[in-house]
Amino acid sequence: MKKTASAVWQGGLKDGKGTLSTESGSLKQNPYGFNTRFENQPGTNPEELIGAAHAGCFSMALSMILGEEGLTADRIDTTAEVTLDKQPDGFAITAVHLILKAKVPNATEEQFKEIANKAKAGCPVSKVLNANITLDATLLS
Repeated sequence: MKKTASAVWQGGLKDGKGTLSTESGSLKQNPYGFNTRFENQPGTNPEELIGAAHAGCFSMALSMILGEEGLTADRIDTTAEVTLDKQPDGFAITAVHLILKAKVPNATEEQFKEIANKAKAGCPVSKVLNANITLDATLLS
């Protein structure tokens, strides 16, 4: 299976503008630029999209492992905080902090934490990132 996404960039780093598109069409010439990436202006950026991909991948991995244990979540709510740091050789994504809140009937706290950690390690996006990945998992009643 292969999925594609594309970027078009025009101009210099600070004054240029770009667009991002995905094969599915969920992003279609979505604008991005230096200001949306480094100056907190409205719009998307690569790190935000990696965060969305990681949160989505982790949530699905968690659902799969819960199912293998005979459990089904009523709700899985995951936020991914992606850290972009300046390094001596340029910028790098150094960390992703996953914040999970889930309602899983019949799950014990210990079982839930164990399954959440398996999902963190097994998620394909976790595997591709060269970053410190941490997890706060809260089981809601």
